[in-house]
Amino acid sequence: MPMTEERRAGLLAYCRMEEPTSEELLTLETLYDAAVGYLEGAGISLPPEGTPRRAQYDLAVNFMVLRDFDLRDAEVNGTIQDNPAFRRLITQLKLTEPREEA
Repeated sequence: MPMTEERRAGLLAYCRMEEPTSEELLTLETLYDAAVGYLEGAGISLPPEGTPRRAQYDLAVNFMVLRDFDLRDAEVNGTIQDNPAFRRLITQLKLTEPREEA
């Protein structure tokens, strides 16, 4: 799903990036596509615009993009644990996924 200008502006605000370089924008777009793909692979579809579920979806995408952007150059010693609030958000999105009509 291509990122709209409005969505990009929201993502940049979430990541607190006022004047990103072209390389940072390219990285954000790649991370955005990866996050959307992850949710799709987890069985979470894109909710309709303007719904509370869409706000949750966008928040999950924002979280994943910022986390992965921040970890690009990080050296990790030991284990990284998932954020419990993020896990609860993903679970909520999975449990509220609309069922397909047969």
